[in-house]
Amino acid sequence: MLGGSVESKIGKMTLIRLIHSLEQLFLWGMSMLDSRLKHAVAVDQLRSFSRAADAVGVTQSAVTKSVAELERHLGYSLFHRTSRGAMPTEEGREFIDRAARLLADAAELLGDTARRADAYAGPLRIGLFPGSIDWLLTQPLVSLLRRHPAVRVEVVSGNSERGVRLLSRGDIDVAFGLEAAFARWPEFKCERVASIEILPFVRNNHPILGINPTSKEPLVQFEFVVPSSSEPYTSIIQQMYEKSGKRPADWIHMTDYFQLVRRIVATSDAIGMVAKQFTENSWFRANFVALEGIGLFDPLTLCYAVRSRWQVKPAGRALVSLVRQAWRTASSD
Repeated sequence: MLGGSVESKIGKMTLIRLIHSLEQLFLWGMSMLDSRLKHAVAVDQLRSFSRAADAVGVTQSAVTKSVAELERHLGYSLFHRTSRGAMPTEEGREFIDRAARLLADAAELLGDTARRADAYAGPLRIGLFPGSIDWLLTQPLVSLLRRHPAVRVEVVSGNSERGVRLLSRGDIDVAFGLEAAFARWPEFKCERVASIEILPFVRNNHPILGINPTSKEPLVQFEFVVPSSSEPYTSIIQQMYEKSGKRPADWIHMTDYFQLVRRIVATSDAIGMVAKQFTENSWFRANFVALEGIGLFDPLTLCYAVRSRWQVKPAGRALVSLVRQAWRTASSD
């Protein structure tokens, strides 16, 4: 019995030493990697090797050597070096963006004191797919920052393919986008937040208003302004032009910035697209007319998506709740 007890104690001590050694090895490896990433991110932020060296508290030659070592390891250049400073290359831009996110995550993992004091503190990386749904998050984000000022918001956008890629890699914490794009991936948790009716709209006194269209055919006489994402309505409009024998590229403008959409539609005969909820606003009714009853688009079902195996940050959960609350309020008005 005594021998077994001694062996058990020795085994536990060995295990503890092993765990401690592994922890030290992990922290050493992180510190080695961390310094190179920090140097590269600092150069990007300050656009200068000398200023980056001052910021991180080492010599310029140390930063230069560190970044060069990282570039050799990667097999490509991170920066264009000029007499006026340093600018990231195309490959460098993507790497440095990911490095900055990894450093933020490492700070949380290894014990960010601000994070321990406030569970909402730190970065919240949000994706909008497509970017034209930014209006859905405007007020919820303002409310989130008012309630939790320690949150640091980072917003990216693009098409759904990019959204799936960024979320699966952990480059964003929460994605907002089309349910059809995210729900089919088993590694994501996807829940609905809104259903939106999209309508074509034109400026007041637009020629099409004299026709009073009830079908799609008259629309092909005019240009369209659509989101840069290829889904879901851009393809519908492209097919509409193709059926009439027209080349879609000659008739379609693409932008995710609704302010620009409004400006183009207000100053031309182009047709834009708007969520039905916007058409009740005074600014809209004073300048534009929605074309209802045409049946051009099916309603869009929007969702939020997160990685199912990862715990959602408190700030992410709060944002989802605020988006749902804002949408319920807007829908009931």
